[in-house]
Amino acid sequence: MLSLKDIKKDYVVGDSTVSALKGVSIDFRENEFVSILGPSGCGKTTLLNIIGGLDRYTSGDLNINGKSTKDFKDCDWDSYRNHSIGFVFQSYNLIPHQTVLSNVELALTLSGVSKSERRERAVKALEQVGLGDQLHKKPNQMSGGQMQRVAIARALVNEPDILLADEPTGALDTETSVQIMELLKSISKDKLIIMVTHNPELAMKYSSRIIKLLDGKVIDDSDPLDKNVVEPIKKPEKEPTKADKKAAKKERKKLKTSMRFLTALSLSRNNLMTKKARTLLTSFAGSIGIIGIALILSISNGVQLYIDQVQSDTLSSYPLQITKTTASIGEIMNTMAKNHEDSANHDKDKVYSQNAMGEMINTLMEETKVNNLEKFKKYLDDNSDLKDLTSDVQYTYATTLNVFTESDSGVMQVNPSTLLEDMGYMSSTQMEAMSMSGSMGGMMGMGTDVWSEMIDNEELIDKQYDVIAGRLPEKYNEVVLVVDKNNEINDYVLYSLGLLDPSSLNGIVRRAMAGEDISVDSEQHVYTYDELLDLKFKVVPTPDFYKKKDGVWEDMTGDESYMKKAVANGTEISVVGILRPDEDASSASISGAIGYRHDLMTYLIDEVDNSEIVKEQIANPDIDVFTGLKFKTDENAADTDSSSETVSDSTADTESKADETADSSDTDKKAGLVAGDSSMEIPEGMTEEQYKALMEQSGASDTGELADMGMNAMGSMDMSAIQGGDMSSLTETQKKYIASLSDEQLELMKQMLKEQSDTNADQLANSGKYSTSNYDNNMKTLGYSVVEDPDSINIYPVDFASKEKIIDIIDDYNDSVGEEDKIEYTDYVGLMMSSITSIINAIGYVLIAFVAISLVVSSIMIGIITYISVLERTKEIGILRSIGASKRDISRVFNAETVIVGFVAGALGIIISYLLTIPINMIIAHLTDVPIRASIPVSAAVILIAISVCLTLIAGLFPSRVAAKKDPVIALRTE
Repeated sequence: MLSLKDIKKDYVVGDSTVSALKGVSIDFRENEFVSILGPSGCGKTTLLNIIGGLDRYTSGDLNINGKSTKDFKDCDWDSYRNHSIGFVFQSYNLIPHQTVLSNVELALTLSGVSKSERRERAVKALEQVGLGDQLHKKPNQMSGGQMQRVAIARALVNEPDILLADEPTGALDTETSVQIMELLKSISKDKLIIMVTHNPELAMKYSSRIIKLLDGKVIDDSDPLDKNVVEPIKKPEKEPTKADKKAAKKERKKLKTSMRFLTALSLSRNNLMTKKARTLLTSFAGSIGIIGIALILSISNGVQLYIDQVQSDTLSSYPLQITKTTASIGEIMNTMAKNHEDSANHDKDKVYSQNAMGEMINTLMEETKVNNLEKFKKYLDDNSDLKDLTSDVQYTYATTLNVFTESDSGVMQVNPSTLLEDMGYMSSTQMEAMSMSGSMGGMMGMGTDVWSEMIDNEELIDKQYDVIAGRLPEKYNEVVLVVDKNNEINDYVLYSLGLLDPSSLNGIVRRAMAGEDISVDSEQHVYTYDELLDLKFKVVPTPDFYKKKDGVWEDMTGDESYMKKAVANGTEISVVGILRPDEDASSASISGAIGYRHDLMTYLIDEVDNSEIVKEQIANPDIDVFTGLKFKTDENAADTDSSSETVSDSTADTESKADETADSSDTDKKAGLVAGDSSMEIPEGMTEEQYKALMEQSGASDTGELADMGMNAMGSMDMSAIQGGDMSSLTETQKKYIASLSDEQLELMKQMLKEQSDTNADQLANSGKYSTSNYDNNMKTLGYSVVEDPDSINIYPVDFASKEKIIDIIDDYNDSVGEEDKIEYTDYVGLMMSSITSIINAIGYVLIAFVAISLVVSSIMIGIITYISVLERTKEIGILRSIGASKRDISRVFNAETVIVGFVAGALGIIISYLLTIPINMIIAHLTDVPIRASIPVSAAVILIAISVCLTLIAGLFPSRVAAKKDPVIALRTE
């Protein structure tokens, strides 16, 4: 019947191998009571597990009814355990959440026995062990002896051929042990019982055969089958035919064990019912995602209201912008598309060029329009309704805000920022373009400057920002520093403001791209409020960068000494407050780190307009103040073209003559001044008597001495210094000479120098050459602006409805003026909301996707809970495997558990969602006039429950797989 042939079992532990059985060969009779004795660790339990099919032998063979098990698959071993083996364990190994009757019936469910037959056979088995009246008790309601009787009944219910008992009396008292042994002895009359025990007395008293093991070997057998214990039974030499194999396969299929899904549901339901609180909490957590999606579906009509509110909140960052030069992007795109369609009228037998660049330039020129903002600004200023519709109307100008800081090492330009250019990240042209784009108020997230104009609306600023130190600016020369919600300042700002040394970044991008090792200060710097409130800056108007020399204005930004003086004379700007965005603010109106008032710009415009160089350029609109040359106009363009060769040929002579004339004139006038030569030309506005009187005041003994003294002192003198009153650049000799002159002499000298400068300018202007610039470019370079004629207008509506009214006001203006004065503008919010329906749907999908993430997360959590359940039910897994459950059956048990949890979570989510729609409808009706009635469609509810079940089932696949792969021997040892 059962024969073991040279069975060996090795366990690999780390790098070593432990031999538990060393060539055990035993033959068993069909019905006998065999006790296996031996010390702990001799291999008794290992041998029992191999006989029971729970463990696999390393080598040898186990023959069952003359059939080798070498080729057994998992399903064969499952069938063997279910139909031929019954286990009785020392610790009973009953499933605690099942009743006594259910524990006994369990083995029959795997055999495919009908429900009625299962119940009948289970009751009979329990009556056989004396527990016919304990059918519906749980294991924890019974004594140890009663639980062992239940284990025996479970082992017998499937009428196995072999009963394996592992220390069946080990956990029982003496009296109960005797009862159990008597029961086993009676059973052994019809079956083979193999018992492992440490109690030799009980073995001697009740067993018909005793086998002793030591160190994995049989050392004694009291009643061997053939008196040759160590000789293995020979294997039949006849190989099975194909017909035999086919019949065997059919028989195995018939005996194949399988647990029905309803049985798995029952097992999992009973297990979950023992942990009601945890199951409920897990299901509720899983239902959160379902609740979210259900509520989104029920109030999807309310999303439009939410979008409208978002539009209103963001209008402070996205104004209606009207620039002096503008182009309709939509019109450009439409025109280019139309032109392209019209041009495609040729055959397709060759490849043709497409005039895309030309079309783009032509279209851009055609669609680009210059707005008359001076007239439109007056219209806005006179409109009384505009104030109630806007948070602010901001006028920006082309005047550059030049900001510097002073230090011991010199001056540093703060605004416009040159940090990226110094780093080698951008060229000066790109920096200029970025700075221009930054004038849009940071709407497009561009710009490199950290200084930006604040909205002239203190109430709005109070809503958007918290003043964490100091106060809001009250004067034109006061600014605020803006930090983020974490009280942090971007290090780009710190470098730009000079709080960190920007020179450490010079060329760093170029050096990095060249492969050099570079390092950047990554330390977190800390500043007190007082340190930041002590920050001072200097604003310098652009005209102060120029100095007049020899009749023309020279750019002095490259002269370090000059720039130090210019910055020192600039307007001081103080940081008077530190702002932090309010936690509840949905948008912020200050785009930079330094916010300044609008009146700083108006002050700067006045300074520029009143500068000497600007006045001179305005007074001489035909002359370039930087070169002294005439601007090229339509009238002189033809003359220039026709005489260009002549001008070119005579340029050198003209310049030479002009220089000689200027030098001669200058020398003669100086000599005449210091020598009192009456033959010299008397300066305009002065009589001969006045001229001679001034000569006598010089103190020279004669005119020759006076001439020598004057010429020596003035030979290398900077005449513009005299005109400007700045004597710091003169030598000591020159200063002494100037000091020796009377006021009348000094005034005369200045007058002569002015005449000389004017003469030089006239000579340059009439030299036949023309300036490469023009009047408008020069004025722009100098930062000239007119307050009444802004460069752009930003209109900030109060809300979305106000924006529509403002657009109506602009349309009314366009209707009232001629074509040349009509206003073209950019409505950024309108552009973004042009496909409002699509956006609403997209937001709905996004919201569902976000909530779906929570649903997936909760499903993963359920998977984790299922894995915990696997760990908690490890012994149950071993029990099920011992009675013949397959790996697939184990997976089915835990999949059933996730299905139950998923269904409960889905149903709970739908129920809660239905309940929540009641107060939601009440709140909507109370807060709004929009007739929204949230409700969940029945089909959506069913789908959501199905989704919940599917997601939890998917999440439980991994833990159920882990459960199926557990070693039944190890699982049975788990407590």
